[in-house]
Amino acid sequence: MTTITDVRVHDVRFPTAASGDGSDAINRGDYSATYVELTTDSGPTGAGFTFTNGRGNEITCAAVRALAHHVHGRTVAEIAAEPVAFWRSLTADVQLRWLGPEKGVIHMATGALVNAVWDLRAKLAGKPMWRFLAELPTDDLVASVDFHHITDALTADEAAAILDKGRDGLADRLATLERDGFPSYTTSVGWLGYLDDKVRALTRAAYADGWRAVKMKVGGPLDDDLRRARIIRAEIGPDALLMMDANQVWDVDQAITAMTALAEVDPYWIEEPTHADDVLGHARIARAVTELTGGRCRVATGEVAANRVIFKQLLQAEAIGVMQVDACRVGGVDEVLAELLMAAKFGVPVCPHAGGVGLCEYVQHLAIFDYLRVGAGLDGRMVEYVDHLHEHFVDPVRTRGGRYLLPTAPGYSSTMRPESIAEFRFPDGPAWR
Repeated sequence: MTTITDVRVHDVRFPTAASGDGSDAINRGDYSATYVELTTDSGPTGAGFTFTNGRGNEITCAAVRALAHHVHGRTVAEIAAEPVAFWRSLTADVQLRWLGPEKGVIHMATGALVNAVWDLRAKLAGKPMWRFLAELPTDDLVASVDFHHITDALTADEAAAILDKGRDGLADRLATLERDGFPSYTTSVGWLGYLDDKVRALTRAAYADGWRAVKMKVGGPLDDDLRRARIIRAEIGPDALLMMDANQVWDVDQAITAMTALAEVDPYWIEEPTHADDVLGHARIARAVTELTGGRCRVATGEVAANRVIFKQLLQAEAIGVMQVDACRVGGVDEVLAELLMAAKFGVPVCPHAGGVGLCEYVQHLAIFDYLRVGAGLDGRMVEYVDHLHEHFVDPVRTRGGRYLLPTAPGYSSTMRPESIAEFRFPDGPAWR
């Protein structure tokens, strides 16, 4: 019986702001991670993290330490036996819940701990996370979902029916992934801080490498956005997909005005066109872009959606045509399961948010599981790819021809290299001296 004997927390930051990597209409940061290690009395170490943007990472680290007593000393078996009770011990802590509830720093810290537990479970089973989840019995998966506050959108019986149906054809879908990999798009071509020549060169290189779906940042001066969009469209041709991400910078009317102009370059989606919590605003924008583009463009959001309840409302209001769950903004694997199942019920494809520090490593497992057991189709499904910081992980993502290759190592691909932790630990690592 494996017992969690210690919870170690590391503040790890990478100096990305200087090069403009990750720049958008709002954010200019140093990509960072609140990195958690769960040591055990026997067997592997569980690794989890939540992604932040530099300053403030110390706050998330403090939140993990404040929640750690809910994990320390627990056995993996008792957590697996009552996963919702464990999850609620973190999300419904009778005092710390006040700092959320189920949102912000405290929820992101919860996600780091919960993901570390799932990584540990998959490692103990000797399976990559996607396979571990896909092979779990329906009852075990349903028992991992907290249906509180979402039963008006998804019941346990409905979830079970989706997962049972997902067993049909699973072997064939797995064979497809083993042969072809999982569809992806790259965001590396179009950060807002990049000059036009760099955007052109990166787009040309990405297309040559096999990427047929690319994303750019928008939300600067509209003339600049349109000029950069024309450059990218010219490089990828009329048949490849071009997505846009405004990172919440616009008001609702501004978003509609901007998309009226940007519709010229045939965008596949507009991501985060307004404030992340504005469900009705997203719904209005979705109706407008559908009319503007004859249904060719859709609204995508979710990377900073705080929890399953926000996703429930986005789906119920028909505010999104693409759901972008974030593996560590919400409360870890348990909550992501709820969101994947709701998306399947409402018929909305999931294209997880990635990039940052380790998000690509995380979400490849979630997207593969979604295809194998929940959504059961690839139509409209892609995983975001950003070519940054993978070298710091023991089991980094692998791509070929614009597609993710299946991870094979046990766990959630979330283990960082010890030398990277030592080098980029803040504030005393050599990179920050």
